[in-house]
Amino acid sequence: MSPFTTPAPHGYLYVGIRVDPPRRVPLVPSSTRRAERLRACADTARRLTELAEVVDVAVYEAVLIPPAAEHPRFDVMVLVRTTSPETIAAVEDTAVFRELAADFVMPARNGRRIGDIDRSKAGAFLFNHFTAAEPERALRTWEEIAGWFTDRAGVRDSALLQPVRNGPYVFVNHVRLPGSAFGFFPRLLRPSFRRSVSRRLRENGIGFAAVACRPVPVGSR
Repeated sequence: MSPFTTPAPHGYLYVGIRVDPPRRVPLVPSSTRRAERLRACADTARRLTELAEVVDVAVYEAVLIPPAAEHPRFDVMVLVRTTSPETIAAVEDTAVFRELAADFVMPARNGRRIGDIDRSKAGAFLFNHFTAAEPERALRTWEEIAGWFTDRAGVRDSALLQPVRNGPYVFVNHVRLPGSAFGFFPRLLRPSFRRSVSRRLRENGIGFAAVACRPVPVGSR
């Protein structure tokens, strides 16, 4: 049985910011600079929600950055959800959006969805960045391995963000983790993960780099 539900009709602006990421270890330590930037992003997020084209805005702080080749190493992330893919450009072109001073922006649509991500509660989240030379092949492979995460890792809420213009990632998967990030990642050491997921990705020339994070309160309109 397919784990997928109907994709959401919204547009997205996925924003990555490097403030003070760890250099050698996966654990993200506290940082005064990051805390100040998060407060600024939360203020900007509140003002973004006043735009008619914006459904909601979430701000995230990285807690764990597992090692990976060519990792983006974002330690602050913002996800803006717009009313539709057609309204992305109007939001991206505003002065308030530019205040985020992003290192990376990916306008996107929801290509595949598992469940419905609950943004209203605290919890652990994941942004997984996928690279590949053949986007369609990468998407087919992701569809084939998605069942492992629902059946073996307990994932119930996931939104695959597909870029609407060319960029470094073929898609970014936004996931609400079951439990904590530190409880989730040991599941990826299981032999079934290496056999059913990592080997399939490697065989199909797909790279991935994950950032586990927690939401930062921003309020609402």
